[in-house]
Amino acid sequence: MMATILLALGLVLIVEGLAYALAPSLIERMLEALRQIPQGARRQVGLLALVSGLILVWLAHQMGV
Repeated sequence: MMATILLALGLVLIVEGLAYALAPSLIERMLEALRQIPQGARRQVGLLALVSGLILVWLAHQMGV
């Protein structure tokens, strides 16, 4: 279980690190675009991401990972 958590955390850090290393100006533009979106819409996107992540973790668990 702990190995799976560490693997997941490592993969998230790799993806995040790649985005900042390869396209820092794109990250800045995305942050500016996020400021233009109403807080309620950002919250809905966050909840959608949360639910999607939970479903993916559940599916992985069901597959025996």
